[in-house]
Amino acid sequence: METLRAFWRLVVDVWEHGLYGVDIGRLAIAVAIFAGFLLARRLFTRFIMATLKRWTQRTHNEIDDKIIEALENPMRLVPVVVGVFFAAEYLDLSDTMALGAAKLVRSLIAYTIFWGLYSIVEPLSFLLGRLNRVFTKVMLDWLIKAVKLSFAFIGGATILEIWGIQVAPLLAGLGLFGVAVALGAQDLFKNLIAGILIIAERRFSRGDWILVDGVVEGTVENVGFRSTVVRRFDKAPVHVPNSELSDSAVTNFSAMTHRRIYWKIGVEYRTTVAQLRHIRDAIEDYVLTSKDFATPPEVSTFVRIDQFSDSSIDIMLYCFTRTTDWGEWLKIKEELAYRIKQIVEEAGSAFAFPSQSLYVETMPGDAPEAFVPPDTAPVKE
Repeated sequence: METLRAFWRLVVDVWEHGLYGVDIGRLAIAVAIFAGFLLARRLFTRFIMATLKRWTQRTHNEIDDKIIEALENPMRLVPVVVGVFFAAEYLDLSDTMALGAAKLVRSLIAYTIFWGLYSIVEPLSFLLGRLNRVFTKVMLDWLIKAVKLSFAFIGGATILEIWGIQVAPLLAGLGLFGVAVALGAQDLFKNLIAGILIIAERRFSRGDWILVDGVVEGTVENVGFRSTVVRRFDKAPVHVPNSELSDSAVTNFSAMTHRRIYWKIGVEYRTTVAQLRHIRDAIEDYVLTSKDFATPPEVSTFVRIDQFSDSSIDIMLYCFTRTTDWGEWLKIKEELAYRIKQIVEEAGSAFAFPSQSLYVETMPGDAPEAFVPPDTAPVKE
């Protein structure tokens, strides 16, 4: 009987001082409290968030909808933080354990706050819309990324400070480490600086058609910290290091104000001066009167008899279309070709073909035939 009493006293002692001196009964109730708040988290998400979404849908703008959508995940963490707080309070921990629990709750609160700030940067980016006059779209994208990284850094520093970790000495140590890393990552920093220069100089933006001689031609999809993604016209993406774009000559076709047509039109040598004048004047009149072409002094336009080639008299046509769209430009160029052919035929002339003429002093006449020696190979019997 005494043995059973001793065993029961042992059970009671374990129950009262089961885990770090915490009563197992209190621990079980604390777990139940936390589980209750986890259940409330589901109800919070299902009812409260749904109610907020219905309210925002009644407004005429989409900003509040995007903000609520961005804050949904951080707000789902709120019941968890509250559950940890009430569970820790109920446990009535010792001084050391209570201090650790308090730091944990403060860390969760800081994490939730900065997670929310990080999430609403994208929906609130419309506030930077007025900066479009100063910054390009790519620069605004980088600015948004910088703001998000700032919130992430400040949030991390806040949590470290809560746990007594000094951030300033850590940054100093990271600075020394960064110098060592920079010596081995020069290309990375070179590309980063080159990317900043590309954006600052506004060489191109997302969606622009660019040509880098010997490297790539296509549409810019994204300007990253290290490389720029250019999608070729065969739809294959090309990742070009920013340093290569910064050091090379880049042609931005999307920045064109007009598209050029530069032709050499060759007519036959039998074409008379009057016919040449008619052809030249008719082509010039078509270009200057058509709404598809820009005219002086906006652009330079030339239609001139240019040179005497080996097999043709060349007329130079130098003009610019108003459109920069490649498909429309091809259509205008096609119509121009039809009109030029019609003008040349109406003038009674024709286009010249590449040809060669051979001049000799005397014709063969009665000259003797060339002697061809017979085959001297032996005859097989």
